[in-house]
Amino acid sequence: MDYKDAGVDVEAGRSFVTQIRSCVESTNRPEVLGGLGGFGGYFQMPSGYQEPVLVSGTDGVGTKLKIAQELDCHDTVGIDLVAMCVNDILTSGAEPLFFLDYLATGKLNSQQLAGVVKGIAKGCRLSGCALLGGETAEMPGFYQLGEYDLAGFCVGVVEKSKLLDGSKVQVGDVAIGLASAGVHSNGFSLVRKIIDRGGFSWLDTPDILNGNSLGAELITPTQIYVKPILEFLATETEVHSMAHITGGGLPENLPRSLNEGQSIEIKIDSWTIPPIFSWLAKAGKVQQEAMFNTFNMGIGFVLIVPPTQAESALEWFKSKNIASYQIGKVITGNGTLSFT
Repeated sequence: MDYKDAGVDVEAGRSFVTQIRSCVESTNRPEVLGGLGGFGGYFQMPSGYQEPVLVSGTDGVGTKLKIAQELDCHDTVGIDLVAMCVNDILTSGAEPLFFLDYLATGKLNSQQLAGVVKGIAKGCRLSGCALLGGETAEMPGFYQLGEYDLAGFCVGVVEKSKLLDGSKVQVGDVAIGLASAGVHSNGFSLVRKIIDRGGFSWLDTPDILNGNSLGAELITPTQIYVKPILEFLATETEVHSMAHITGGGLPENLPRSLNEGQSIEIKIDSWTIPPIFSWLAKAGKVQQEAMFNTFNMGIGFVLIVPPTQAESALEWFKSKNIASYQIGKVITGNGTLSFT
């Protein structure tokens, strides 16, 4: 017997690396040293920093992967993977520098996984970071045929004096919410349960979705906020804190951006909730509190700014065709979030 008899095709793995090389190289930054295929990726620290602070993050895509695999649509979940990592480190004010991925499957399907890597490379280009390397693991007997899992890791940098950690937030500050692209990459265990129990199909086209199928709506990748936010941070507008709205929705993620003794009061009618969330709530008979505790409900990223600069912030995002809303304000409290 040999390794191929055991279900691992080493030659297919080598061929796959060759196949994705151009995608990886399309993400290169000037600081990247060396090429694909070494034991490690090399990245030179960008110039111009006095006290550079490295910021790291890691995440996955969760059970949204099940939808991608059932729809045989694999070129968007890679964007999700990058987005979940880079949006997280962005909240500190960090510029993403490089990204690495871990891709595990039962049997290497080069066409399927090349689509995944294509999406990862696109996500890296959208966020301006280099796809520095990764690992593809073929694990027969661990994953079913056609199944794969993803994990991502990114590193960014921020000047120490510009690091955002919530310490600048003051009572009276305003929360500016940026629109999400939909469900993003959280809550899909509940989404799949709603679809399954209700006897729905990914191909169903509810009237509320204006001709879109459930599958097409739900596979929409997570919005990447990096480039507009970094551009905004370079303006004269003061930003005290930021939050990426992921698992746990607004109630769990917004308080993470505050000082001690503070809370946020959210005006629930200050933005338009996308139709997909209304459909999920009705189809699954999900209470409003559970919806907000599970999903982003149409707000993917939040900036906390002084009240005197809220209007100029909204105008700036409007000029960039980015939907933004004044969704609430910071109040005295114990780190919770309240709705009005």
